[in-house]
Amino acid sequence: MTPHGDDLDRLMAVMQAGFDPAYGEAWNRRQVEDALLLGQCSYGLAAAHGGEPAPGEAAAGFYLSRHGYEEAELLLIAVDPAQRGKGIGGALLTRFAAEARERGAQRLLLEMRRGNPAETLYRRFGFEQIGQRPNYYRTPDGSRIDAVTFACICP
Repeated sequence: MTPHGDDLDRLMAVMQAGFDPAYGEAWNRRQVEDALLLGQCSYGLAAAHGGEPAPGEAAAGFYLSRHGYEEAELLLIAVDPAQRGKGIGGALLTRFAAEARERGAQRLLLEMRRGNPAETLYRRFGFEQIGQRPNYYRTPDGSRIDAVTFACICP
């Protein structure tokens, strides 16, 4: 799925604002472009009202996902810090799940760094921990943080 018009610019603006650089979780523009060219990845944008932004309207959040046989993986999701607490993350997860269901997914997956405050949102949507990668993330001070894998049945 290739981005439409200025979608990639809007997605990257949220990427830069939404991820703490201390953890190195944000992707660069080339990584996003390459993922979308593969054909198994898709994205969604949300405006401040939670729905899709109109042409030229700023994005307040986005998700990037990968779809495979009966599974969909949430690769990235972010909401601009100035727009958090308005339900945008929940709206994006709902759209991700609906898109996955339309593609035949029966299970949703995601991975996050341990301690990520988004865990509360994921658990509210039915995600449960199924695994971990010890010491996966490295912080600027050299300490390591586990990655935690979650899954849920596609609603």
